[in-house]
Amino acid sequence: MNMEIKNLETFIQVAELSSFTRAAKKTGYSQSTVSFQIQQLERSLGFPLFERVNHTVSLTGKGREVLEYAHRFRRLAQEMEKQLHSKQEVNGHICIAMADSLCSWLLKDDFPLFRSQFPGITLKIISASTEEMFRLLNQNEVDMVYTLDKHIYDRTYRIASEEKVSAHFVAGACQSFPDDGLSLEKLSAYPFLLTEKGMSYRRLMDEKLASLSLEIQPILETGNADLICRLVEQGMGISFLPDYVTKDAVASGKIRYLQINDFEIDIWKQLLYHHDKWLSPQMQAVIDYLAEKHTLSLAKTH
Repeated sequence: MNMEIKNLETFIQVAELSSFTRAAKKTGYSQSTVSFQIQQLERSLGFPLFERVNHTVSLTGKGREVLEYAHRFRRLAQEMEKQLHSKQEVNGHICIAMADSLCSWLLKDDFPLFRSQFPGITLKIISASTEEMFRLLNQNEVDMVYTLDKHIYDRTYRIASEEKVSAHFVAGACQSFPDDGLSLEKLSAYPFLLTEKGMSYRRLMDEKLASLSLEIQPILETGNADLICRLVEQGMGISFLPDYVTKDAVASGKIRYLQINDFEIDIWKQLLYHHDKWLSPQMQAVIDYLAEKHTLSLAKTH
């Protein structure tokens, strides 16, 4: 089915004015053009929209149904135009503190799209530990924080979006491990590549190990989760990383998840801002963009 939007608009005018002549005057088209547009629409739909009896024009039953849809189309088109126009007018500077791996996830693929949607917004990204993020937020040195940690609920802060994140111990596809899984004690003897100590999901992993009187001494510590993923692919060691970092390498067969017995921690991705912070148009634009990215990532996952 191929419908022209201008034909739907003409249809609305004819239906509301019950006249091809009056619709032509209102739209600025000739009467023959109006008739042609309605004929095009009827051919596209496969049924008549109007009954034409003794120079009167009235909607058919199907025509009344189509009129409801046509009004919805027009409202959506108006809302889209208004929304896109308002985005172009948003200007300002936004500072966000976030976990290092979230910075890469946020910017590496979609930053050109963000710039095209919001050319008047400039961003500053600060990588920090969760504790440092909230210090900056409480002193109004950042506008919002994007955490990758245990679930945070505090009435001092508003949650703009949140998502539970899966994470796994991962190894290169070339490395061999027992099929029935590894215990944490045996796992801790392998060479590890980890993000910096005390940072987000690394801290949660360390706390879980410490509760079992275990500790990992990595051969490399770096905040760059993408670099760790590439080194794991090369068989340089194993790591513990969120799935959004490793999903492409897992899908391509370059690395694999390890089956670890008796290990489970909850990790949450949360976008928060201070309860007393004014939600400026530029803040709302960034929040909406991140919420849309979150929705798209969920759709790809499922």
